[in-house]
Amino acid sequence: MHQVTIRYPSGKAIAYPSGIKASEATGGFGPLSQPIAAVLVNNQLQALDAQLLTNCTMEPVLIDSSQGAFSYRRSLCFLAAIAARDLFPERDLIVGQAIGYGFYHRFEGGPTTKADIQALEKRMRTLVASDIPIAMQWWSYEDAMTYFRTNGQEDTLLLLELTNEPTIALNECAGFRDLHVTPLVPSTGVLKTFELLPYDAGFLLRYPRKETPEEIPEFQDDPLLYKITDDAKRRSGVLGVSSVGALNRINAPKKIKDYITVAESLMTKNVAEIADQIAARRETVKVVLIAGPSSSGKTTTSKKLSIQLRVLGFEPMVIGLDDYFVDRTRTPRDENGDFDFECLEALDVDYLNEQLVELFAGKEVELPAFDFKSGERRPSGKKLKLGEKTILIMEGIHGLNDRLTPRIPKEQKFKIYVSALTQINLDEHNRISTTDNRLIRRMVRDNQFRGRTALETIKMWPSVQRGERLHIFPYQNGADTALNSALDYELGVLKVYAEPILRSVKPMDPEYCEARRLLNFLAFFAPIPAQYVPQDSLVREFIGESSFKY
Repeated sequence: MHQVTIRYPSGKAIAYPSGIKASEATGGFGPLSQPIAAVLVNNQLQALDAQLLTNCTMEPVLIDSSQGAFSYRRSLCFLAAIAARDLFPERDLIVGQAIGYGFYHRFEGGPTTKADIQALEKRMRTLVASDIPIAMQWWSYEDAMTYFRTNGQEDTLLLLELTNEPTIALNECAGFRDLHVTPLVPSTGVLKTFELLPYDAGFLLRYPRKETPEEIPEFQDDPLLYKITDDAKRRSGVLGVSSVGALNRINAPKKIKDYITVAESLMTKNVAEIADQIAARRETVKVVLIAGPSSSGKTTTSKKLSIQLRVLGFEPMVIGLDDYFVDRTRTPRDENGDFDFECLEALDVDYLNEQLVELFAGKEVELPAFDFKSGERRPSGKKLKLGEKTILIMEGIHGLNDRLTPRIPKEQKFKIYVSALTQINLDEHNRISTTDNRLIRRMVRDNQFRGRTALETIKMWPSVQRGERLHIFPYQNGADTALNSALDYELGVLKVYAEPILRSVKPMDPEYCEARRLLNFLAFFAPIPAQYVPQDSLVREFIGESSFKY
């Protein structure tokens, strides 16, 4: 009988019969501190019931790791879908935005009652206590289509229209089946920690932090985030597209061009409405502060907002916060000894505020210029004095933090939070991570304009996210307004740029797992030609050929 050799993190190598399931070979790991969510086989995330057919390395993915937490949360959504189908077979449960360590869920066609939520949680806990296996199955294309048609999963049917693969991977548990998007935990018994919390017309399916997988964190509401989500949901209604399959169906030259035109017009309208809000406070507002996480489109937003403010009679002037960095010799270092350019102390806050106070007092100042090559700040030779109609625009990660502008009165500041909150789903039970959207944006831009590989961008992404958690997200609810910069068609465009560079990440690289996951995700999108993207679109910030200068 043919055998395969599995190499474990300890260095131990054991031979097994070819075709053995990963779950049958986990003894080589030794004692583990947490339950296993999945395994890494040659740096590719696999479910525990995956068959091992070649020599490989295998590592455990525990529920307190980033990848394990991802599988745990997706598995909770799958568990909720099973319980909903058991209790309410005539109602469609739709997963939505992540809010306060939870996924917002709603039933299509009406509000969810407290009794509905209590019954749903009780059924989910019964399924957990039963410890039912969650398996991955391969079905024929025809059988899979028949199953989803019979069960009324229209979005999944539309999603499968893009593929002509003869077999389709499904997740199965307790007689319920759903499309396999990512490996799930091996059984319902792993999913002990969760809670259902009534929220608006639906509920939040709340999950633990990865660092504390046995605890549900205290709920902290995020009304600004929900407002963006709710506005985007109404926008999706205007556009008539709420899922990737529906987007793929209109991906013909005339239809997709019309769709893009309407989507871009809605974005322009949203920016114009923010300009109107600023104009309503023209007697007091002196500076507009724009902040948001990486690759949220802050720079393009500031340029589009400048245009709309000009329409309203303002003379907007953009000031770059990067020019207020302290000299490299004074830049703080992080716990690894590397320069921490994202902390507030990397900026000369005192000097910035001194210049702002002088400007607002009618004085002329000379703006600084930071030389990134030498690591020193120098005079730019560019002098600025505010006129009666001048309004300053500053964008940067600390814009919402009042510690950036402590000498500027609150009434003189207008704060805007920008984030790419993708609202279309893959299908009813599989949402699109907003972080994935931004990571793909960042990856494409880094490769196009900064000479970075996909591997390099993926490697540094956890550090970027750490900075966002520290410096941006805690302040987002202090914004005066928010802008959702996601354009629901954009992943079809970014796919064309992202796929080739993701394929450059090889199985020997630790980042291969993430690259493979993103490739599998992008496979659901039909490509959209970049030629259909307007030159003033926010998408151009990432793919190039914009009418704006960056």
